[in-house]
Amino acid sequence: MKDDAKRQGKPPVYAVDDIWPAYDCLHGMEYDVDIKVSSDLSFRFREAGHIFGSAFVEISSGGQKLVCSGDIGNDYVPILRPTEPIRDADYVVMESTYGDRVHEEPQARIKLLKQAVLDTVKRKGVLMIPAFSLERTQEILYELNDMVESGQLPHIPFFLDSPLAIKVLPIYHQFPQYYNRAARELAQSDDFFEFPGLHVTRKPAESRSISQVPPPKVIIAGSGMMHGGRIMHHLVEYLNNPRNTLLVVGFQAAGTLGREVLEGANRVHIDHEEILVKARVEAINAYSAHADQLKLLRWVVSGTSKPKKVILTHGDLSAMEVLAGHIRQGKGIDTALPSAGETIEI
Repeated sequence: MKDDAKRQGKPPVYAVDDIWPAYDCLHGMEYDVDIKVSSDLSFRFREAGHIFGSAFVEISSGGQKLVCSGDIGNDYVPILRPTEPIRDADYVVMESTYGDRVHEEPQARIKLLKQAVLDTVKRKGVLMIPAFSLERTQEILYELNDMVESGQLPHIPFFLDSPLAIKVLPIYHQFPQYYNRAARELAQSDDFFEFPGLHVTRKPAESRSISQVPPPKVIIAGSGMMHGGRIMHHLVEYLNNPRNTLLVVGFQAAGTLGREVLEGANRVHIDHEEILVKARVEAINAYSAHADQLKLLRWVVSGTSKPKKVILTHGDLSAMEVLAGHIRQGKGIDTALPSAGETIEI
């Protein structure tokens, strides 16, 4: 944010010193514990299955219940527990990130990742995986760990080049009680974030030295939408070579470099430098941490009764409109697509 403000010639909205007073107001709470705010208002957090520790919120007030989804997780992801169903809700405020799309099957996701690595080895190229630091990176490491240790992939250099993702790893080790059953069992005998050939590059100098390692090699780096972070200097280095591959494994918002490349741009600008896009660009939608259309449609009616109204948020308008149509016609539920600043009375 500070860098963006500097580029735009504007003061940042807040500074680092403002974070700590806000942080002191935070209190950790367990899942499925009623938290009373007043005599007539309470809420509880429930497992969202989106990222490690994520939750949706059930709010009870005046004899009515409002459920706010936050981000709802994808199905059949490694490490995480599955999304809990809605118990009951009068109103649901729900995300719509992938409201117009259906992800590949989980086994297809693993197969595509494996093939991307093997193709990179065959072409003696570089596989770049821009990944969000929390969850996406850990899922990819989990599945690479299995493929490398079982001999499905050769021992080539893999680089985890994301300072935030590296800092997050100890948090996963600290809270194994929130793993799904398979991950809990595996964790008893194997650290699934370590495998032969994996190099963790904490310092900027270590990141820059990756370019000195001859291909084939795999680089997992932030940021996931390619709008900053260490992935940027790897894109400058490798995007213009047809032997290389850029593997997109997450949602790319409109206006980001990631969306531009994914939609087929022949050239892009990175730090005022024009870069030709000659590398292969491939995508695996099933690595998204967000539920697809089918999951959202199942989840919104997973309670004991259908909600009176669904309010869609957090998505491109086109995705919202498609999802709203399915909810209205397929589920028979009144659905709203609020605009910025609009008030909805319940």
